[in-house]
Amino acid sequence: MEAEIITIGTELLLGEIVDTNTRTIARALRDIGLDLYRTTTVGDNVERIAQVVRESINRAQAVITTGGLGPTVDDPTREAIALAVGVPVEFQPQLWDEIHQRYKHFGREPSENSRRMAFTPQGAIPISNPVGTAPAFIVETENATIVSLPGVPAELSVLLETEVIPYLQKRLQLNEVIRARILRTVGIGESTLDEQIADLEYLSNPTVGLAAHPGRVDIRITAKGEDEATVTEKIYEIEATIRQRIGDVIFGTDEETLEGVISNLLLERGHKMVTVESGTEGMLTNSLTGRCDPCVAGQVLAEIKNLESLEEILRMTAQENNAHVGIGIILRKAKDHTKIDLGILLNDQFSAQSKTYGGAPKNAPYWASSHTLAYLRKLLISE
Repeated sequence: MEAEIITIGTELLLGEIVDTNTRTIARALRDIGLDLYRTTTVGDNVERIAQVVRESINRAQAVITTGGLGPTVDDPTREAIALAVGVPVEFQPQLWDEIHQRYKHFGREPSENSRRMAFTPQGAIPISNPVGTAPAFIVETENATIVSLPGVPAELSVLLETEVIPYLQKRLQLNEVIRARILRTVGIGESTLDEQIADLEYLSNPTVGLAAHPGRVDIRITAKGEDEATVTEKIYEIEATIRQRIGDVIFGTDEETLEGVISNLLLERGHKMVTVESGTEGMLTNSLTGRCDPCVAGQVLAEIKNLESLEEILRMTAQENNAHVGIGIILRKAKDHTKIDLGILLNDQFSAQSKTYGGAPKNAPYWASSHTLAYLRKLLISE
């Protein structure tokens, strides 16, 4: 069984809003074992939406659309779905009654254009919307199920959980689950990591994939099986192999963050920490704010001349704040690269590294922050 997602809205194509609905739907489909191979974004145009829907239902057994169900002229999803499956739209009196009740709940009367929301493609199964005004609907074709949901994320989430997922499970007779686990690494490049686990990336179940961020790389393990126990066993077998190969560059899993891991290490050892940085736009300090309870002070300076000056400032700042740990970054932009000096003060011992970053300049502060925290993590673990 395959699924596709179609997000509808010209505002998405113009970059005016960020699409969070695809992620919500994708995770819900993953959890019921429905494979998602393609997502599409299309503007508010009846013909183009209809064409995309036709293409999707020729490939997938479940197609979920979001957006375009409101009362205005630029909410064309109903007409587009009807055009795609070759039926007219029809008025649903019970939906109009529900819309009246929703507006009454808000202390208002629906405007005449709100009547548009009571139309669905002929033969559609209406879905009441208890948390909004725009109803959703389901259209069944010979080969596929089309579900059209409102674009408001809070409304979509409720309808997805309470109506859509149970319907798809029953309609498509889904009896498998898909689960994913993320191994989070730092201090190792994507290409280096790929060399060490490339053979695992060819597996079909579980699948293994990489997602790179400045200074950090996530390893995603995804497994499909008949129940939780089966997929969990598959995932942990591959995870054990990966951990054996790449060792302690894995700093956490799933929702864990490097900043949170550092915070826990400091708390376990009873350390307070200060930060000092220059040329980073405060990236190091900002990344730790709210995520590191033992972080007691941070300084963002216009310029730090060299590592000797960084050590001096770290010692002074640590002493002033009665801290055992200080970390610092000096970032200098050159013509075709960025020079980065990292300094760690731990138990009165100062350690330093110098690195060159050749990637996009805007990513240099994040990359430097990642490597500084990775360096500190290594020292704390071996303390």
